[in-house]
Amino acid sequence: MNSEYFLAMNHIVKDYNGNTVLKDVNFFVKPGEIVALVGENGAGKSTLMNILFGMPAIHNTGGFEGEVLIDGKHVQIMNPLQAMKYGIGMVHQEFMLIDGFNVTENIKLNRENVKKTIASRIFGERANLLDRLAMHSDAQATLDSLKLDINKNTIVGNLSIGYKQFIEISRELDKKNIKLIVLDEPTAVLTETEADRFLDCVRSVAQRGISFIFISHRLDEVKKLAERIVILRDGEKVGDYANDELSVIDISRLMVGREISIKNRDTSHHSDSEQDMCVEVKQLAVDMVGEVTNDISFTVKKGEIFGIGGLAGHGKASIANGILGLYPARGTVKLNGENVNLANTHKTLGMGVAFVSEDRRDVGLALDESIEMNIVLGAMQIKNAFTRKICGITFYDKKTAASHTNHMINSIDIRCTGKDQPVRSLSGGNQQKVCIARALTQEADILFVSEPTRGIDIGAKKMILDTLLQLNKEKFTTIILTSSELAELRSVCDRIAIVTEGRIAGILKPSDEDYKFGLLMSGNSIDTAESERY
Repeated sequence: MNSEYFLAMNHIVKDYNGNTVLKDVNFFVKPGEIVALVGENGAGKSTLMNILFGMPAIHNTGGFEGEVLIDGKHVQIMNPLQAMKYGIGMVHQEFMLIDGFNVTENIKLNRENVKKTIASRIFGERANLLDRLAMHSDAQATLDSLKLDINKNTIVGNLSIGYKQFIEISRELDKKNIKLIVLDEPTAVLTETEADRFLDCVRSVAQRGISFIFISHRLDEVKKLAERIVILRDGEKVGDYANDELSVIDISRLMVGREISIKNRDTSHHSDSEQDMCVEVKQLAVDMVGEVTNDISFTVKKGEIFGIGGLAGHGKASIANGILGLYPARGTVKLNGENVNLANTHKTLGMGVAFVSEDRRDVGLALDESIEMNIVLGAMQIKNAFTRKICGITFYDKKTAASHTNHMINSIDIRCTGKDQPVRSLSGGNQQKVCIARALTQEADILFVSEPTRGIDIGAKKMILDTLLQLNKEKFTTIILTSSELAELRSVCDRIAIVTEGRIAGILKPSDEDYKFGLLMSGNSIDTAESERY
């Protein structure tokens, strides 16, 4: 193989129990090249990267056909440690950090600087001491390369999701032998400003000869960053293009085999009555690490889709978490005229409320349980659904639960082997669909949804947003939607509140001019009467 390629994956075929998920895929990366790998959830991106990293999920299921070459030489990568020795690193979509460690300790984990002692001359390397000064120096240099203003002694568990992602990035960049970094949805939790800073960092690192595989559903970022774009669909490579050969629409069409568009919001079924308020929030303050809010007040009409946007770290994510009692909160919240106990999550959910968290792995899902149990458990706990009584004893109604789960799998296209598959083994996008299915199963009057399309491809994104729109129109469900993607909010919401520095800077219509959203998100004010008259 021509050694102009740092990585060459030739004629890759992978089969799971008779289901071929990769079909003769060829994939190449040159030194210092940034290659985007795009496709819908289930297209084969994760499987291809699992092969590259020698993941047990590959070798424990019969391995794969084809070959992997590094610098022109055939290699057999049997585990992630071997991949790291070849200079291959990865920034995962889901965090791989230790919350109890500080920033430096996470960046230097398993690569700690040590210094010899008198004892180590006698007892060997195990008697070495950590060289914390050198560790802090290395960590600070990496943080500075990202222009990230954060104290290297900060405990990672106290950081917001956006900052945690930067620590993930820093850890890979700190590796001295790094030659190729796989970026799995690295900007999914970042604001536009943070994402732009990250893309700049990737470009500068690539100039030093480090290659990148950029996996992202944000096609505008793919166009900004990648030199080449490789597209997978249903396990096959349908294209390998230079950046300037494709538009975003071209990429989306190749990914899904059809043109994707999100229609403008239909609000014809809504009531205009100012008296019909179902959510009233006054002077809400939430103590959520990295997302503190100080004084949040707004109202939402019944049947409205109300959006909450803003930059990461300014407080938008804490609003739903505070109302649901997941973090300490103060203030007054009324749902359908009834006061909410901000310290009692179970009681709040019993008031006809459902919640889809932005943190699907730690809050939203029971990862080791089946798809079925994840979908029906909330309704069982809150409404005693999917149960039946026999002689006064409550039993799990397996038949009804299984039927409902299969219906949800089909209706929102959860790509899986069946209802009994553990949620942990699903792709991130399909895990998110399970979260949505669980919320829909609760048949709530009020639905809080945070980052519903984080890390999800454009086809799945449209399906989830369409599901929310359908739920709102047919069931008249009130939806409070928090998202980092302003375009997403503007496509489905009736009104959008922009949170800046812990307060609502203004509330706008989705049709308002772009500059107004920009002013509010950057901390500048516009005419108060104009922003609040909606």
